[in-house]
Amino acid sequence: MTNNSDKPAKKSLVKSGLVLSLMTLASRIMGLVREATKASFLGTSMYADAFATAFMIPNLLRRLFAENAISVAFIPTFKKYLAKGDTPENHTDTQEFLKATFTLVTFLTSCVVVLGIIITPLLVPIFCKKPVDPNAADYAMQLQAWLLKKDEITILTRIMFPYLCVISIAAFFQGVLNGSNIFAPSGFTPVLFNGIVIIATYVLSPFTENPARAMSIGVVIGGCIQALFQWPFIHRTGWKICFTSLKKTFSNPGTKKVISLIVPTIIGMAAYQLNDLVSTALANRTGDGIASSLQYSLRLQELILGIFAVSIGTVILPDLSGLANNNKWEDFNKMLMQAIKIMTMISIPVTAYFLISGKEVISLLYKSKSFDDASVALTLGEFRFHIAGLLFIALNRIMSPAFYAQGNTKLPTLAGIISFAANILLALVLVRFMSGNGIALALSLASLVNTIFLFIFMKKMQSIQVGKILKGSLLYTIKIIILSVVASVPSYFAHAFLIKQFATHGKLIAFGVPVLISALIFAITGVLELIITKDELVLVIVKKIRHTK
Repeated sequence: MTNNSDKPAKKSLVKSGLVLSLMTLASRIMGLVREATKASFLGTSMYADAFATAFMIPNLLRRLFAENAISVAFIPTFKKYLAKGDTPENHTDTQEFLKATFTLVTFLTSCVVVLGIIITPLLVPIFCKKPVDPNAADYAMQLQAWLLKKDEITILTRIMFPYLCVISIAAFFQGVLNGSNIFAPSGFTPVLFNGIVIIATYVLSPFTENPARAMSIGVVIGGCIQALFQWPFIHRTGWKICFTSLKKTFSNPGTKKVISLIVPTIIGMAAYQLNDLVSTALANRTGDGIASSLQYSLRLQELILGIFAVSIGTVILPDLSGLANNNKWEDFNKMLMQAIKIMTMISIPVTAYFLISGKEVISLLYKSKSFDDASVALTLGEFRFHIAGLLFIALNRIMSPAFYAQGNTKLPTLAGIISFAANILLALVLVRFMSGNGIALALSLASLVNTIFLFIFMKKMQSIQVGKILKGSLLYTIKIIILSVVASVPSYFAHAFLIKQFATHGKLIAFGVPVLISALIFAITGVLELIITKDELVLVIVKKIRHTK
């Protein structure tokens, strides 16, 4: 009976993961198109830096309030309500919990939006370095540039602050759907968001003072669309989403549970998300174009990270929570180990390939009149250090749900605080010698620190077989590193040859053909290596394919 009951859950995990991965792939592709649009209109100019800084502030709060609260606190609590059965009494309790949580999210984020708009002028000077030498020959020009940048960041931040409220509501809707094992609608909303931002930039730019303001308006409209798109799917679940009184909101047992789970993680997540805040402040103070080039680099890194790490992390949390609630620790550990190995099998080869072809990929995606060779070189240097931390960021997205699924938010919170401290110290030191590259390297090293401490803290969780997982992960990592190095050799030489052959053609051919062909060579070589070495994950996939025939 146990084996038969596990099959639907595993099938659901695979199917949901596949659907969400496809949706996330589309989202990340559209995200790159959005960044390419920004590169075309703004390049690495002052306006690009201003937009990157202004969008970072509400986006940071979005991750803190919306994504963190929903994934860490709401979904596990919602799952426990659902696990009690569909009795009339429990249905009423669950409905009241949803009303209270919706009211809580809307009320808190609205307060933050109003406060944020008011105090924006006090926040902006953190990101703008005022000229300090009045005797400098170009002091008047420096002062004028500083005032222009400061004013633009203030305007753009105020335009985009309401995005926090609407995207938090969208995240709540996503939590309800994901808790009900419905993943596709929420997975598609980022595609809509990016599409709206792109369209708004082209349509509104002629009517705004600069394209950055048109893009900012698009961000708010896109957030509204993300929430509205999910509403019909929420309605189909049968749950009614509406407001309740603040008294009922803060006295609801489920909401109290959510608050008790979210408060400690806010500290840890705040520490983690403040990495962006400090990095952006350092970048703006280091020189023009650094802040925006870091964002271009991170967007490219997030393409593969978002496809697999976020997708698997989103799907695995409810399943891990279910296994933990049923005390199925053997299945819990197997699922965690498999997720870690999948991340390793993907992240390391991707890192190796992008180290080979990063320049051409960046040129293909971003290069334009506004994004010239200097912008490419600036972004490439930072990207190489960002991509070096891909594996650790991916592992952190997978390992943290193992704690959250068991209601433990304190240990990953502490790991996040330690990682934040490491990033700040490293960034302050490395930026002096390496400029923007130092900021990127600091983030990758801090992600490594976070991974190490998550493994250390797992020892405190008796349900997790840390030794077995760590040993299996390290051995598998070494294997994938060796296979990736071998696969890199033919790809490297083919890439160099193709660059010379197509150098005189247009952008799409000159950069696209070498990237595509060298990627195919790398992928084919890697797959053959996995088959020859009889990789366990490949064998599992082959068995499933044969079973479906």
